[in-house]
Amino acid sequence: MFARTDFWIGLAVGVVAGAFGYKLMEEHSQKCISTLQPPVAQGVAEVPVDELMRQKERLEDLIAERQSIGA
Repeated sequence: MFARTDFWIGLAVGVVAGAFGYKLMEEHSQKCISTLQPPVAQGVAEVPVDELMRQKERLEDLIAERQSIGA
């Protein structure tokens, strides 16, 4: 069985095809992961400062309310 040339050619073709398929799968999975995760800095510059200040004041009011209830 191991003396036949067809066996070794088939084995070599299988190994190359497997390595190529694995590399393709890794690239595809990395591409999918990168599309699912939004960039960190995106959207931060789009929010106006006055809106951020309103949100901050609202959060501070909520925190003060919770602290007064708990105390």
